[in-house]
Amino acid sequence: MDQLFNIHTLIEILLGISLSAASGFRVFVPLLALSTAAVFGHIDLPTNFDWIENSQALAVFAVASVLEIGGYYIPLFDHLLDVAATPASILVGTIITASLAPDMNPLAQWTLALVAGGGTAGITKGFMNLFRATSTATSGGLGNPVVATIELVAAIALSLLALTLPVVAGIAVIGLLAIAISKLWQFFSRFLLTNSPNNLSQ
Repeated sequence: MDQLFNIHTLIEILLGISLSAASGFRVFVPLLALSTAAVFGHIDLPTNFDWIENSQALAVFAVASVLEIGGYYIPLFDHLLDVAATPASILVGTIITASLAPDMNPLAQWTLALVAGGGTAGITKGFMNLFRATSTATSGGLGNPVVATIELVAAIALSLLALTLPVVAGIAVIGLLAIAISKLWQFFSRFLLTNSPNNLSQ
């Protein structure tokens, strides 16, 4: 019984962080996926998250997803979206993970949600912001629609994978996080080295 509970708990956590990672690509797509799954009975969310599990929320998330997707294909506006989407993705990742977390003390639930869900979303979003900035610098922004398409495909694919094969999605997300953390560490290391007092004085 305990073993079954532990496996079920692990699957719930992997589902939460997988959808959180998807929110780092597109904020509303994983919310739309979660709401759809809940409305059609694939997932049973806790009572305090019933606001996600209704047709009105489903419609709102669908419209928001379409607007967000379209916005990333508008030059310059995509960068403004990135600024707003970064904290939004962390918030959404936290909410999603909290809604899927096993029954536990609220403090532990929201701490887990913030660290695992919000952290995963923030790292993924930070990695994609770096990727978009590199694309802008090397292509003058012409390559950004390609980046937007990659992000959209990743958000949809990861959301669907999370809802159907959460363990596989979780393993994929762990690999993605390892790459993202490595790239972000390299970037900040170079930034700090370039802007160190010794280099600035030369």
